[in-house]
Amino acid sequence: MPNKKSINVFWFRRDLRLYDNAGFYRALKSGKPVLPVFIFDTVILDKLDDQDDSRVTFIYRCLAEMDKQLKNSGSSVLIKNTSPENAWKEILEEYDVDTVFTNQDYEPYAKERDAAIAQILAGKNSMFCTFKDQVIFDRDEVTKPDGQPYTVFTPYKRKWLEKLNSFYLKAYPTEKYFANLLQIKLQFPTLQSIGFTESSLPIPDQEYKSIIADYAKTRDFPAMDGTSRISHHLRFGTVSIRELASEASKSAEKTWLNELIWRDFYAMVLWHFPQTKDHAYKTDFEKVEWRNNDQEFEAWCKGETGYPLVDAGMRQLNTIGWMHNRLRMVTASFLSKDLLIDWRWGEHYFSRKLLDYDMASNVGGWQWAAGTGTDAAPFFRIFSPEAQTKRFDPKMEYIKKWVPEVDDPLKYPKPIVDHKEARDRCLKAFKEALNK
Repeated sequence: MPNKKSINVFWFRRDLRLYDNAGFYRALKSGKPVLPVFIFDTVILDKLDDQDDSRVTFIYRCLAEMDKQLKNSGSSVLIKNTSPENAWKEILEEYDVDTVFTNQDYEPYAKERDAAIAQILAGKNSMFCTFKDQVIFDRDEVTKPDGQPYTVFTPYKRKWLEKLNSFYLKAYPTEKYFANLLQIKLQFPTLQSIGFTESSLPIPDQEYKSIIADYAKTRDFPAMDGTSRISHHLRFGTVSIRELASEASKSAEKTWLNELIWRDFYAMVLWHFPQTKDHAYKTDFEKVEWRNNDQEFEAWCKGETGYPLVDAGMRQLNTIGWMHNRLRMVTASFLSKDLLIDWRWGEHYFSRKLLDYDMASNVGGWQWAAGTGTDAAPFFRIFSPEAQTKRFDPKMEYIKKWVPEVDDPLKYPKPIVDHKEARDRCLKAFKEALNK
C-alpha cells in the first residue's frame, strides 16, 4: 500500500469549487489529511453521443483550475476514469481510507450509486458521510405539519421563506483549513486520456448580480440579456447556492430568489418521488394516448415546425446548448400539447443538449408544461405560440436572430399543425385519459 497513513477523502461531484463547500469543509476539519478525488464516471460518460461534449470540457477545465489551486497548498486532486465501484476499489487498495466525505446528490442513479459505494467502503471498515450542499433546504427540512413532503409549490415556497434565516446562508470557510490537505503531487490527466476532445461551445461566466434588480422585468423577453445564465454553474457547483440565495435575499425584488426556491422544490420532489423521472406524477396521465409522430418530432428537434418562436428556441438550444427559460416552456408545451408527443421524448432530448441539464428541474419543468406533474394548474393550460410571440417577442428580434428566413415563404416551412385543432385534440386526449 503506497500510502499507509490513515487519511480521509473528499469526493467532488456536483460541487466543483474549493470555497464554501459543505462536505469539503467537514472533511478538512475531520482531523486527518484529506485527499480530494473526482471520478469521470464511465456509467454516465459512455452514454454521451459526442466526444466533444461541452459538459465534459467544462468539468475538465474546472478540475484543472482546482488542481492548480490545490498544488499551491502542496496537494492535488486524484482523477479516476472508470465506474465509481471500480474507482473506489482502486482507491481503497492504494490508500488507508478512514472516511469518505461527499455532498448529497438527489437523482435516482446517484442514490443507487452512493448505496453501492457505502457498501464497498463498509467492507473495508471505512465510513461514508454525505452533506447538504447544492440546496438551501434538504429533503425533509421543508415539510407539511404532518412531516409529509409538499407536492404543490406555493405552500412549499411559503414555508421555505418562513424558515429561511442567516444560519442557512452562512458560508463554510474551507480556505482556513487547506493546511489539512494531504500533501501529494499527482499528475493531472489530459482530456484526451479520458476519451474526449475539447469543445468550442462557451460557458457563460458567473456574473449575475447586475441582473437581479431588474430580473422580474427582463427575464421573460428572450431578445434581452435579462437572465443570469448562472444555471450552468449551479448544475456543476462552481458557484455556491448559499452565496446566490444570500444575494437574492438582499434584493427588494424576489423573483430571482423564487427561481432558487423552485430549484429546491424540484430536488425535493425527485428525491421523494423518484419514479417521476420517467412517469407522470399525476398517474392518470400515464393513460394519455400520445401520437408520437416521428417526423413531427424530428421537425421539432430541428426547429422546423413552422412556428417561428418554437423554432427559434430549438435552434438556440441546438446551437449553443442553452435555451431561454420562456422558450423552454413554449417548446415543451408545443411538443406535448400541440403535437401530442410524449413529454419524455422532449425531456430526453433536452438532457442530451442542455449544458445546464439538471434532472430534477428538467423533469419538473417538462411535467409542468405537459400538465402531468405536481403543479396545481389543470392540464388544459396550453401555450399559444402566436400569443407568446406577441407578448414576449413583439418585434420578432429573438426569432429573426435564430430563424433568419422566417419572412421567406420559399425557405421557411408552413406550420406542421393548426394550433386550434391541435389544442382541441389535446384536450380530448387528456380528458379521455382521466375517464379511463
